[in-house]
Amino acid sequence: MGRRGVKKHLKRLAAPRHWMLNKMGGIWAPRPSTGPHKLRECLPLSLILRNRLKYALTRREVIMVVMRRSVQVDGKVRTDINYPAGFMDVVSVPKTDEFFRLMYDVKGRFVLHRITKEEGSYKLCRVTRVAKANKATIGRNPFQTGQAGTIPYLSTHDARTVRFADPAIKVNDTVKIDIESGKVVGHYKFDVGQLVMVTKGANVGRVGVIVHKDRHPGSFDIVHIRDRKGHEFATRLSNVFVIGEGNSPAVSLPKSKGVKKSILEESEERRGGKRSE
Repeated sequence: MGRRGVKKHLKRLAAPRHWMLNKMGGIWAPRPSTGPHKLRECLPLSLILRNRLKYALTRREVIMVVMRRSVQVDGKVRTDINYPAGFMDVVSVPKTDEFFRLMYDVKGRFVLHRITKEEGSYKLCRVTRVAKANKATIGRNPFQTGQAGTIPYLSTHDARTVRFADPAIKVNDTVKIDIESGKVVGHYKFDVGQLVMVTKGANVGRVGVIVHKDRHPGSFDIVHIRDRKGHEFATRLSNVFVIGEGNSPAVSLPKSKGVKKSILEESEERRGGKRSE
């Protein structure tokens, strides 16, 4: 008899590199529950509380923290220690009045970027689908039948469904979502001149302005990006996430501001820090 249901285990060596788990820390790693983000594009709540924020020392302590309903993800209490939090999610701890946004650094690792309460009231979501439907999950127009009874909706990268969205919003655009109400309060078009962050591929975590888009019918469309230092790089269109207009991001950025440094620049920075100490 074969395996039934979802897998419930994950070996430590098979865990994503950006979780930064030490190889000799045991056999197993926490396997993320099924949720809005893919297994290799998320960070389980247990690793956030234990390895990153240091609110717990063991898995048992993580369970005690979440079962007291002390942790929220995007404004909702989560009691599953393996809940998958992903890019742009807001993790909050109301008892300590702390808010963090999950972002990438220029080396492709998740960073818990500390933000203010005002900034923690919204998040950016990439539009992955725009369509019409009359499914049970979407709803329907009760005064029409058939195709006329369908209603417009859009889906985002974190599995949200927004009904009756602005017709100007297209796939690959970014919408600003108010976390409390779940409504769209802003719209950033995917176009040349917009500020973007790369969320996949070799350039993950880098921030820059779109300078050109290449269409490749039957293959992958390519986007050319220029960062603050004038360095240009290219990546697939599906790897790009619009985070603002021009040079002004809609969310605050982590320490490096999305600028990748060379090995020599990093070495010089470390030496300068040691001299100042």
